[in-house]
Amino acid sequence: MLVKICGITTEKAAQAAVEAGADFIGFVFAPSSRKITVEKAKEISTTLSPTVHKVGVFVNETVENIASIAEAVNLDYIQLHGDEPASIAEQLPYKIIKAFLVKGNMKTDITNYPCDYYLVDSPKAGSGETFDWKLIHKLSLDHRKLILAGGLSSENISQAIKQVNPVGADVSSGVETNGKKDNEKIKEFIHLCKNKEGKDDIDGNIYDA
Repeated sequence: MLVKICGITTEKAAQAAVEAGADFIGFVFAPSSRKITVEKAKEISTTLSPTVHKVGVFVNETVENIASIAEAVNLDYIQLHGDEPASIAEQLPYKIIKAFLVKGNMKTDITNYPCDYYLVDSPKAGSGETFDWKLIHKLSLDHRKLILAGGLSSENISQAIKQVNPVGADVSSGVETNGKKDNEKIKEFIHLCKNKEGKDDIDGNIYDA
């Protein structure tokens, strides 16, 4: 199973995630308590193993600014976490993760969005709150492209995997203590996600969770 540790702001947390087996490291470039400067993200990026994929999280940003930051930080993926139309994704020469906030009245036809992964999140993204996972089934998404986010932690990730069967899990506040990344929580979360035999391939050759 793929794991993304998001909201990385320090080299220490990034290295802890990589050493524990994270597949993606997320840098937030949108307004947030976890927002990181381009300079700091670039500094951390240069220390990372090429085995981990660097993701930049943006919310309703211009194509020009996204591309500029992506080049500076050497990003592998762009995560669009706002109301970006498909045309934005199509203009970016990067792999795309598109976030969708799951709620009862949300648009259900999202399968045509041009992206490599769908990330389904709580309506209050970044709040640490979960949502009704049963709503995901209404979206008819290819689970081989589905990353689950929203209030995940070591306490609920096993149940989430069992119920949703995503190819990946995204966590931020669930591996923090007092608003800071906790190395032990990072290790525990990743261990629980990857507690099956075999290793997931970044291109999704192994999907069973």
